[in-house]
Amino acid sequence: MNMNEIRVFDLLQMDLENKNSLGLRCIAGKNGLDNIIKSKSINRPGLALGGYFDCFANTRVQVFGVGEATFLQNSKYQDELDKIKKILDYDIPCIFFSNNNMPPQYFAELADEKKIPILISDKSSDYLVSRLFQILSDVFAKRMRIHGTLVEVFGIGILLKGQSGIGKSEIALELIERGHRLVADDSIDLKVIQETLVLGEGSSVIGHHMEIQGIGIIDVKSLFGVGAIRDKKNIQLVIELERYNPKSEYDSIGLEEKFTELLDVKIPYLLIPVMPGRNIPVIIETAAMNQRLKMIGINSAKKFNENLTKHLETEEIKRTFFKI
Repeated sequence: MNMNEIRVFDLLQMDLENKNSLGLRCIAGKNGLDNIIKSKSINRPGLALGGYFDCFANTRVQVFGVGEATFLQNSKYQDELDKIKKILDYDIPCIFFSNNNMPPQYFAELADEKKIPILISDKSSDYLVSRLFQILSDVFAKRMRIHGTLVEVFGIGILLKGQSGIGKSEIALELIERGHRLVADDSIDLKVIQETLVLGEGSSVIGHHMEIQGIGIIDVKSLFGVGAIRDKKNIQLVIELERYNPKSEYDSIGLEEKFTELLDVKIPYLLIPVMPGRNIPVIIETAAMNQRLKMIGINSAKKFNENLTKHLETEEIKRTFFKI
């Protein structure tokens, strides 16, 4: 199965690997199990059952809940049956029935003819729709692989970036020593979830191993225990490390918040110069705590600036009116 593509058969396989969490079984249209699902969205075909097809999202997975299944079972007049059969004239990847509801025999036979798989689930409609959307959202999520180090510091997912040899792994090692956790080193797989969050995790090959110059490859889990690692984490702050350049201008106040983009999602960004004598792990810890404050609406730099402005205004008033 390729990223951003999933067959109906793959969906069944995933359910089996997940201990049949959706309780799926295919009762018709098995010749269409190679049909490609092209969208993460899910459609409830209520309007189509009533004969309104102008907005029928036929390329989506179709879910028939209790109401739709009851309508199928109770439809007897020819005009109703014609409208129902017309649904299967569309190019539909597959149809799900919740609550162990079964379609009428004519519907199943027509699905066989049209090669549209009908999958029965023992779960409720709400659970089925929610779980399907979760699975498909993961399949169709934007993805990329980047070079860097991802750590969790005080609950904040921090992506450390910088040129090779800047010391990202050694800084991460010091953070681990200080009680924080490693998510991934060197190669990080990113994907967007819920359209606003970027989730990072290590590759299955590298795992929680790190390359430390002068030592070689180390296994963080074996050395520091399971409390020192995490499989995945949302990236909430990007810190780029660069060797100190006296010609560069570095932010020393922090009034202007800076952002970078990962997979079209804006992430807070800091540029931190590295030079002898600077305790970068402590600076990163401070940045993590400061980011936590910002997330709850407290911006230390802005608050300081507001207090300073009020103080200067008060002093100006004193000089003007009291001639101090």
